Amino acid sequence: MKTTQNTVLITGGSAGIGLEIARQFIARGNNVIITGRNEARLKRAASLVPGVTAIVSDVTNAADVDLLVSRLEADFPALNVVINNAGRAFVHQLSNGGTSYEKAGEEILTNYLSIIRLNEKLLPLLRQQKQAAIVNVSSIVSFAPNHVIATYSASKAALHSYTLSLRLDLAKNTTIKVFELMPPLVNTDFSQDIGGANGIPPVTVAEALIQAFEKDEYEIHVGNTAYIYELSRTSPAEALATMNK
Repeated sequence: MKTTQNTVLITGGSAGIGLEIARQFIARGNNVIITGRNEARLKRAASLVPGVTAIVSDVTNAADVDLLVSRLEADFPALNVVINNAGRAFVHQLSNGGTSYEKAGEEILTNYLSIIRLNEKLLPLLRQQKQAAIVNVSSIVSFAPNHVIATYSASKAALHSYTLSLRLDLAKNTTIKVFELMPPLVNTDFSQDIGGANGIPPVTVAEALIQAFEKDEYEIHVGNTAYIYELSRTSPAEALATMNK
């Protein structure tokens, strides 16, 4: 997949991994659109990455998604890369009861169902391009969950399964490539409740995506994700224990 002269949409692009991916693509001469729910955060992001286009849009809101797709079709008809980065995570104990169902609902909607909806609505536009790609940002917990982010882990496992199926299906009759970016713990505002200060910098994740694009490596195991992946294959119990130390 080429890494220059693309038109790239990044959901959840106002901070963290999404913003760093935007910075990396802008630096390589791509046209980049970022979305997010918070207008102030998006304006700040646009000031940090000159040249990026910022659009206020909530991936969990059907009306927002329809408006976004209409604008992309009208103003960015060359759109050929969609990076589904927007996410939601809650730290909670399943044994405490009371809120797990509600938290899971938000996480499944944001991390899984909204991605299916946006991909589905943008597929007609992507099919028109000579080269196109979808990137779903999942997580190391796709392979082994952490019990304090249990429902987040489940949503990312669902996304991993969906991504495998999407890649196989699109390979039958399209040229759309499907990548899965799997970070470990990353030091972002998003991850502070789960020890994000000890995580890798977002730039490491963004650079791994660029390198994978250049080589057409569809599963991108960043940092410790590679270790947990191999461990989950050879010793699932040890992988689970490692993720819950």
